[in-house]
Amino acid sequence: MTPANATKTSITPRVSETDGAGHINNVTSAIWFEAGRRTIFQAFTPDLSFDRWAVAVISMEIRYKRQIYMSSEVTVLTWLRAIGRTSFHVNEVIMQDGSVCSVGRCSYVHMDYAISRPTPIPEDVRSRLERLVADTPEFDKEFTR
Repeated sequence: MTPANATKTSITPRVSETDGAGHINNVTSAIWFEAGRRTIFQAFTPDLSFDRWAVAVISMEIRYKRQIYMSSEVTVLTWLRAIGRTSFHVNEVIMQDGSVCSVGRCSYVHMDYAISRPTPIPEDVRSRLERLVADTPEFDKEFTR
């Protein structure tokens, strides 16, 4: 389901992320997915400075497959499914103990905050992002069921 060029981010679940049902709260998946996008953010803003921040999320969808527990690390796998003129589209998976727990996808635009408008993705950024693009039709099926 995940391509070889996906970035991998390890996260240790915390007590504070556990809810009354004894598993990791569903809101946490969105936070962990964002942590997995760090390499993408650095393609636009290498030092991650908010003075030069250049992306804005425009959509996000998460499908929950299995419960996640505090007992072991999770891995967030992140890659791009497409890059447009002003936007890019992210696929992501959270795994624990070899099992897929959550799948997500989101879209961002390259943003000029001074004028509050999307702007074309610069060629140097596009070339860095292209290394993360992969066609994963089996992943896409997760969102058509």
